[in-house]
Formats: sequence, structure tokens, C-alpha cells
Amino acid sequence: MLLRMAHNQAWITASRLQNARGRRQIVRRGIEFDQVDRERNWDDQIILSAILLYLGALYLPGGQHLPAWRADGTVLIALLHAGPVEFLYYWFHRALHHHFLYTRYHSHHHASIVTEPITSVIHPFAELVAYELLFSIPLIVCALTGTASIIAFEMYVIYIDFMNNMGHCNFELVPNWIFKWFPPLKYLMYTPSFHSLHHTQFRTNYSLFMPFYDYIYNTMDKSSNTMYDNSLKNKEETVDVVHLTHLTSLQSIYQMRPGFAEYASKPYASKWYMWMMWPVSWLCMVLTWMYGSAFTVERNAMKKLRMQSWVIPRYRFHYGLKWEKEAINNLIEKAICEADKKGAKVVTLGLLNQANNLNGSGELYLQKYPTLGVKLVDGTSLAAAVVVNSIPQGTDHVVLAGNISKVARAMAAALCNKNVKVIMTNKQDYHLLRLNMPENAADNLLFSKTGTAKVWLTGENLDATEQFRAQKGTQFIPYSQFPPRMIRKDCTYSTTPAMVVPKTLHNVHSCENWLPRRVMSAWRIAGIVHALEGLHEHECGDTVLDMEKVWSAAILHGFCPVAPVDVSATCQWNKKL
Repeated sequence: MLLRMAHNQAWITASRLQNARGRRQIVRRGIEFDQVDRERNWDDQIILSAILLYLGALYLPGGQHLPAWRADGTVLIALLHAGPVEFLYYWFHRALHHHFLYTRYHSHHHASIVTEPITSVIHPFAELVAYELLFSIPLIVCALTGTASIIAFEMYVIYIDFMNNMGHCNFELVPNWIFKWFPPLKYLMYTPSFHSLHHTQFRTNYSLFMPFYDYIYNTMDKSSNTMYDNSLKNKEETVDVVHLTHLTSLQSIYQMRPGFAEYASKPYASKWYMWMMWPVSWLCMVLTWMYGSAFTVERNAMKKLRMQSWVIPRYRFHYGLKWEKEAINNLIEKAICEADKKGAKVVTLGLLNQANNLNGSGELYLQKYPTLGVKLVDGTSLAAAVVVNSIPQGTDHVVLAGNISKVARAMAAALCNKNVKVIMTNKQDYHLLRLNMPENAADNLLFSKTGTAKVWLTGENLDATEQFRAQKGTQFIPYSQFPPRMIRKDCTYSTTPAMVVPKTLHNVHSCENWLPRRVMSAWRIAGIVHALEGLHEHECGDTVLDMEKVWSAAILHGFCPVAPVDVSATCQWNKKL
């Protein structure tokens, strides 16, 4: 069971990484959360097989005291699979496509037009039992004839898993030289593109793993060879927007889309039982630390834009280590140059990749490459706009607490210009911020050790002591990249600056860190809006774009506030929902 689960997970990871790059992809469409939810029980089939094998070992004559290996049993299993199993599966599969059985059973499997490896075992229970009985024919015959062996049984089960996963991985990996070297192989082994046609055409390519029955009964899809050749020729697709992010905690490696599909489809939350995998987590940390470049984990599309998310192979704690600073900057620089070489229009710096003490909010790269074609966006204007528009209407006093960042400065200036009193509890930060404040708005920036306002705008390093200064019923609205610790049960906490993405943004089936489904961080959305609007300036260093303009553009393109306190008449987001 453990071996099969690890085998399937390896296929899931490889498939998602390959499809994120867009290389040799067969069906160039995305999947959504409903498919992930429908396929989350892929391990049920493994558990069912284990139970049936256990019962066979107990009660089937010849199923006890098996030797490790018998060559005659292995040959018998191969012959029985190529003969009765493939033949019976072909006709059973054709019967499942009859209207009566299809609507009641097999349509559940075909709901996934764009397949993933685990799509292969997503069936109703009755259909799973039928497949288990079918695949047990070689095993039962071997047991009854006294030719069974442990390795032969495991090889057969792993062979079934391998072929199932390969046929549903949605990228072509079988090289054409194999068929040139041994032409009859095309009748004995299918390819991912062969079975992918079955999921798009439905009435062709019924065979299990060996297509010769489709040739015999004339159900071979005529475009199979063309699809196979085109899939091998597919080059890596162009990209317009690259979002640079990084790993956060040790467990976040499982939260990424190529990790565990069920966890990736939900907001990140540390789970106690995941700590049992700490050896794997530490091994992953070492391997990512040794990896010399960013890797692609996600691919999205919106209108004519092609977007990808690239991960810098470093964890959050690495960004606090002085000796890692140069290495991280080199990784980010390498990713920016690669995106520029691929013709990307925008690169967004997510999470700590835009830290001021790391690279001056991206200014370091502009100084090094003054003629850079791709536009660098740190998303300050949209992040600040999201926070400002999250403040309840009629609020005249807010407290600004935590580390003062570029977003905090932009946000404070915007609020002071609107005659909202911004109260700061740190005297040093107050004086520094006041120096950069416009004269007509500077009087609205106040200092008070005991800020008493119902709305607190919070940044990094907001400790528990400072949170307990807030009065009961306070609304904490973070402007930081990472969410604050939720200590006060008598207060409310908003999410980090983010927006709900429109339905026109496709292939969204994982959550961005701790954010809910179909919600993206404002920093990431800023890059998308930047490309949609065709803006030609960078937003990094000390540069901040027009907040109102960027906010209006985001709303115009269908992005909506996550949990707005008040709905602006110009937004109209609730009518869309």
C-alpha cells in the first residue's frame, strides 16, 4: 500500500510540474476545484485492493506461503493479461459507454476531460469492484495452479498503476524512437495521447493498455497518430506574467500544487500529523536549498494572458539569514533574466522576494539591468488600495501598528489625504513617516502611546502585548505579506491584502498559501493588472503607481474585494457574485 501510494504521488507531482511548464501537454485546458474534490479519494482503490489481496492470502487455495519469485508464474500473468483481461476490459468498457451504464456509473470518470494521473482510479464503487475482479483473474489462476509468487504479484499491480497513471498524465512522454525500433509495440502499449483522445472523443480508443482490440474492432481514433506526433512537438508555451514566490514553512512543500492535491486545494494550515513526515520535510528542504534556480509550479490563463508562478527554492527563515542574502538575490536575478528572455511582460515579486533589506523592493535589479525589457512590479499600489478600501465607511481614526513598510507609507499618505486620522504608537516610526508626508496631509498623522480606534492596520512583528492594547471589537486589517497571529477572540481579523479572481481566470485549483479558494494576493494580482492595462513603467524601489487608477483597473477586469465592509457603487462586485 505504501509503495503504491508513493508511486501514485510521484506521478501526480511529475504530471503537475510538467503541465505547469506547458511542455508536451496534450489537452491545453485547465482544471478547477470541483475536479480536485471529486478525485480526492484516489487512495480508496489502493485500500480496496489491499483488503482483497489480504482475503485472498487467507482463504484462496494456494494463496498462502508464496515464494518470493517464480518465472513461470510471471509469464502466465503476462499471457493472461494480454489475453482475457484486455479482451474482457475492452468489451466491458464499451458497455460502460452505453447510455444506461454511462449515466449511472462511467460518467463520473469522464467528468474529468483534462485528466490527471489519479483520474485513472476515480470510479463509482461498483465499477471499482468490477475492475478489481477483472484484474484478479491472473492472480487467482496463478494461485490455483501453484505458480504464484510475491514479486510477480507486486510487479503486476505496479504495472497496472504505472500504465493507468501514464495514460492519464496529460503530457506525452513515450518517445517515437521506441515504435520505430519495434513497430509491433504500437499494438501492445498505448500512449498518454491515445487515451487522452478517449476522454475528449468518448466513442473511440476503448482499450485498456494494449490498443490491438481497437484496431481489430475498428474503434481506433483516426487522429491518434496525429495527436501523438503533435504532442511530442509541443514546445514550452510563452509566458506574459511571472509571479515569483517562495516556500514558507517546512510543511509548505506539501501545500504547493505539485505536492498533495487535497492540501493544495485548501488554505494552508499547519497540521499536527504532518509533523510525522519531518524526515521527508527536512530532506525536501535540503534538496530545494541545493537546487540552483526557480521552478514552475502553476500555470494560469486570463483572456490572452499566459501566467506562471515560479518558486524561489528557499524557505521563509532563509530570508532572515545574512549569509543567504546574496544567494537569494542571485536566484531572483536569474529568474528575472529568464523571464525577460522568454518574452514576459511583467514579473511580480511576491512575499519576501521584494523585501527592502534584501533588494530595495526590486530596485537592485533595475540598477544592474537598466534596459530590462520585463517590468518589475512589487504590487504596493494595489495592496495599499485593497487595505484602504477595506476600512469601513465613516471611519475617521485608524491605528497604524507594526513594522512600517512601503505599503504602510503609501496607505498612510492616502488616508491622510482623505482626512482620516492615522494614529501611530511608535514614536520613531512616526517621525520617519511624517518627514515623507505631504504638507497638506501631515497634520492627520498623529502619535499616541494608547491608540484608541476601532480599526487597526497591522504590519509585521505586531506582538501580543500591542494587540491587547486594542479595545474590544477592534478590526485588525493586515497590510503585511504574512497574516498576524490571531490572539484576540473578542476582535475580528481580516485576511492579508487580496482579491477574489474572476471566472475568466482559468486553471485555478490550488490555494495561494493561507488565502481561500479563488483568492489571490494583491501583489500577485497587481502584475496581472499591469499586463492587462499594458503599463510601461516599473513599480519597485520608491515608485508607487496611482492607487485609485490601479484599484479601478482591477475592479474593471473583474477582481473583487474578499470581504468588503462597504460596497462602492462603482465596484458592483456583489451583482457579479
